[in-house]
Amino acid sequence: MCSFSYRIAHLISLCVVCVSLFINYGFAGKMKIVEEPNTFGLNNPFMAQGSRLQPKVTPSPVSGPVHFHQLAGKCFSLTESTYKYEFCPFHNVTQHEQTFRWNAYSGILGIWQEWEIANNTFTGMWMRDGDTCRTRNRETKVILVCSTSSKLAQVSEPSTCVYSLTFETPLVCHPHSLLVYPTLKEELQKEWDEAEQARYEGLITEQGYNNVLKDIFEDAGLLKSQKVKVKLPEAAADSERHNPLEKCKQDNQKLRDKIERLQALLTQHNIPFDSEPKEIKATVSAKVKDQHLRGDDGLIDAQ
Repeated sequence: MCSFSYRIAHLISLCVVCVSLFINYGFAGKMKIVEEPNTFGLNNPFMAQGSRLQPKVTPSPVSGPVHFHQLAGKCFSLTESTYKYEFCPFHNVTQHEQTFRWNAYSGILGIWQEWEIANNTFTGMWMRDGDTCRTRNRETKVILVCSTSSKLAQVSEPSTCVYSLTFETPLVCHPHSLLVYPTLKEELQKEWDEAEQARYEGLITEQGYNNVLKDIFEDAGLLKSQKVKVKLPEAAADSERHNPLEKCKQDNQKLRDKIERLQALLTQHNIPFDSEPKEIKATVSAKVKDQHLRGDDGLIDAQ
């Protein structure tokens, strides 16, 4: 009797082993290998949005036309096909796949960085440093179009990982609503006037003029500065504050370097000048002869 029971148990064990082998190897060719990362938590409706998306950088400060600042803190959404896009001016652009897939995509297409400027006009907003896409980060250019109401109108991907977003708003309908010059502080407007006068008199090249404007826009916070800012150690900073003679020498050297650059520029354009420092006069400090239309301030207060 015991021998019979032992044989039955042994037979059952063999059956279990056979079934296990059949499952592991018999269907091995049909198993799906998931290559996409598991982002189930990103679309969990019970999880706070801030916990789902992890930005790589902090958005740049609010800048540009003053009447446009009222959009800060607001968001505009658009659903196309199975994706929902959300544009938050001066913050970011996000994309959320509207499906029940366990790993549906939800991510950042760009974070507010800087304006695009051409011919004294704001031509777009750049959202950069979004989620990783192949070997680069996703980025989005926001195109501003006049309309009777503010809304996100269209989203496309003209090139891989680079998106184009059309934002319609009455805030850009006035002819001067996107001019750059009126948004600048008085000292920066003066620098622009001096640079334009120098270009008019042929003292700087077109490239030099554009470089001056780039520096002005960076100082105004309209463009993200590419300058490397080195923070001095506290001891060195104190030493400089308490050593006015050393600071005077440094300022004098900077002035000499600037004079040499101006002399080289004058020589390049075959403009005669007196090489004696005491006779050198600043040419770019002259008042602008021809004032060009710059626009006006406080143009629109649209909803």
